[in-house]
Amino acid sequence: MSARVNEKEIKAKAPKAPAIERSPAIERSPWLIHYDASSCNGCDIEVLACLTPLYDAERFGCIVTGDPKQADILLVTGSVNNLNAPVLRNLYEQMPEPRAVVAIGACAYSGGVFADCYNVKGGIAQVVPVDVYVPGCAARPESILDGVVRAAQILAKKKKELRAGRRRAKAAGGRK
Repeated sequence: MSARVNEKEIKAKAPKAPAIERSPAIERSPWLIHYDASSCNGCDIEVLACLTPLYDAERFGCIVTGDPKQADILLVTGSVNNLNAPVLRNLYEQMPEPRAVVAIGACAYSGGVFADCYNVKGGIAQVVPVDVYVPGCAARPESILDGVVRAAQILAKKKKELRAGRRRAKAAGGRK
């Protein structure tokens, strides 16, 4: 008797993948800007590892830019102190709407191991609103990529809401 595998049985037993709805272009190709807010560089190295062929962030359409005026997602590593808080706020304010912020690592969340230092204010949420938190010290590249994908989904929702708000404002303005 042969042990022939029936593909239909295997497919029936396999868990079903969730339906993927069509996403707007901003979700398929987010532009990223990375800011190191005084970290130990552990998370920075992992962010750079995401760009290597092993993890290949470009398969999600990610493009890293140095210009905040072209970026959709702000990746922040490290804790906030008195010197870098205005810089971080300035970067965030230069980004066009809609925008998303990803806090990478324990330092970006709460100050991490540097939380008790005299010059550390804490996590980046004290300066800019955070959409996605990526845990770890240092955060793994897989987790960072997952955070970027989640931020891209949030970005798509924000863009949809922004468009709906503009349509409502245009319709209200036209009813005079």
